[in-house]
Amino acid sequence: MTTTPRRTRGIRLALTGALLAGLTLLTTAGPALADDPSASASPTGDEAGPTEAGTTFRTATALKQGQSGTAQASAGDYLYWVFPADAGQRPTVEATVKLPESAARRGTSTWQVDVYDGLRRRQACMYGHQTRKAAADAATVELSCVLRPVRAWSEPWANDPLPGSYYIRLTVVDLPAADLGLPVDVEVKTSIKELGGGHDGGGSLAEPLVPGVSVASAGETGAGPASAAPRTLATGEPEDGWASGWWTDRWLWTAGGGVLAALAAVFGYSLTRGRGRPAHVPPGV
Repeated sequence: MTTTPRRTRGIRLALTGALLAGLTLLTTAGPALADDPSASASPTGDEAGPTEAGTTFRTATALKQGQSGTAQASAGDYLYWVFPADAGQRPTVEATVKLPESAARRGTSTWQVDVYDGLRRRQACMYGHQTRKAAADAATVELSCVLRPVRAWSEPWANDPLPGSYYIRLTVVDLPAADLGLPVDVEVKTSIKELGGGHDGGGSLAEPLVPGVSVASAGETGAGPASAAPRTLATGEPEDGWASGWWTDRWLWTAGGGVLAALAAVFGYSLTRGRGRPAHVPPGV
């Protein structure tokens, strides 16, 4: 049985169309999933946030992902909160300071928000207003810090964000001496954006960078002394656990690549197999 030129041309057009459709889907769907704002993992439940802040790393007030916290403090205090962030997430911290009445203040003030990881390494902000100056008549000052994407693993010498606890420190860095101690109202909020498999990397940490996690693990396995009993970590963890999900949109890229490879193989075979035995050549020749 021979294949007519028209049929061969139709097969080639069909394969070409399928190849182009698969390539289009692979190159557009992946980034859309990774950058879709609806993929943000910032729960906004009705649970009220904490109404106080810690004054050191050890006493930092725990926040959940997407939760807001408030506090009443004095100008010059160091205020601390802590929240969890996992691999493939990009945390954002926002802070609003409500200043005293302008009549009670003597001059301008400069406020700053810093974010530290579980090893208490200061993390750089990708963008945002980490430090801002408030005029003498300003009612509020708003600060923000968008961190780099959290990586699953990193070299020991690197300063990359890693899964674990992240500490927020808010304070005033420049203030007239006469304004020290004036009352201020503070609100902080954390939000998390899921970035998808495009930011996945090889390797993983044995444990997230959470204070006390090694003590808790030793107590659970019985490897530590009797006094090292399991205890609840004050800093909490993401709602779905630490890197607990096996699904990643890299599965779509893998499946799409396999489909494209199969289509390319069939298309290449159709180009090289020829049109079969000519009609005028008898069988067996």
